[in-house]
Amino acid sequence: MHRHELLRVRGRSVAWVPPLLLLTAIAVADYNTTGEFRIISWIVLVPGIAAAICGVWGTALFAVLAMAVYTVVDNAWPHQFQAGLPDFILVAAGGVLSTLACVVRVRGERRALHMRDVTETVRRTVLRPLPPGWGGLEHAGVYLTADAQARVGGDFYDIQPGPYGTRVFVGDVQGKGLGAVETASVLLGAFREAGYNEPELTAVADRLEARMLRHREYTTALGRADGDRFATAVLLGFPADRTDVVDAVVLGHEPPLAVGPGGVRSLPAGGGLPLGCRDLAPGPPPVCRVPVAADETLLLVTDGVTEARDGAGDFYRLADDLARAVAADPRVVAPGRLVAVVRDGTLRHSRRHLVDDTTAFAVRRTRAPRVSRAPGGEGPEGGRSPH
Repeated sequence: MHRHELLRVRGRSVAWVPPLLLLTAIAVADYNTTGEFRIISWIVLVPGIAAAICGVWGTALFAVLAMAVYTVVDNAWPHQFQAGLPDFILVAAGGVLSTLACVVRVRGERRALHMRDVTETVRRTVLRPLPPGWGGLEHAGVYLTADAQARVGGDFYDIQPGPYGTRVFVGDVQGKGLGAVETASVLLGAFREAGYNEPELTAVADRLEARMLRHREYTTALGRADGDRFATAVLLGFPADRTDVVDAVVLGHEPPLAVGPGGVRSLPAGGGLPLGCRDLAPGPPPVCRVPVAADETLLLVTDGVTEARDGAGDFYRLADDLARAVAADPRVVAPGRLVAVVRDGTLRHSRRHLVDDTTAFAVRRTRAPRVSRAPGGEGPEGGRSPH
């Protein structure tokens, strides 16, 4: 949004009002002063104010008006009290310079708007909009970047429904900058394919691990310094034939929290290594099947929440804060309200000084699952169950 577009009343621009009021005030004040104290040359301020809040043509118009008003008011005085040509040159030069400054400002704003559009496109690519009730889940997410201007970072989340149930993927890429955004995009692309096609959650994790290693090989071949990048993540699987359980694979990430009217509990961590680090402990990551009540919401957060510090250096105690909020109002367990509580609590605890990207994502069932056939004719989960 251009700066002059911010000054609007009932949808109409009023950016012209301040410079017009200043122009009128200077002309009236000069007319009502004595000849020994002339302030008409102050009219050079008018195009300068216009340059800051108006468009180019508006600034040029005020520059012309300033010269015209200066000429009329100055000539209304007797010759011995007239400011004369020197001040007129000052007003004219001020108008020209103000117009040029406005041109530079507007061009800069257009470049900034273009970059914002590009950034928004990147954000929507990495964190695609999720339809309401997508995959039979009520969901809500909050995403705050440590850099308020960046709008996108290394945190990510997504939901992928498929023939074997609905899968949820939340994670955090190590590091910052465009490299982290690129890695997050690569992992999300792999998840959207594997989450739909693979019958078991361990196979989805294997596909993500392989994709992470391939991406690191690619960045290393380019000579980039992020060849050892890794990502922590959580995979959740909502089986197509069950409503009372969820399958979880935790890959070096904060374990999910189940938040219900009865309180807050942590799901088993499982002990899997981050994506890109499986060579330290080969073998598939463990899958935990956990009972989940119908009134419980699963909350997943990144370390921007759990590692938020206050002025004394103490970490944010998320579970305790949520327990107090639920005790005060059980309706907080709804995904939208839950992530709002996490957002407000994190910002309050850190005094709005985020040192890392911060994400909170909450999901819960909205309807009974629909049992569908897999592409190969197998039933949900391929007839196999996790550990």
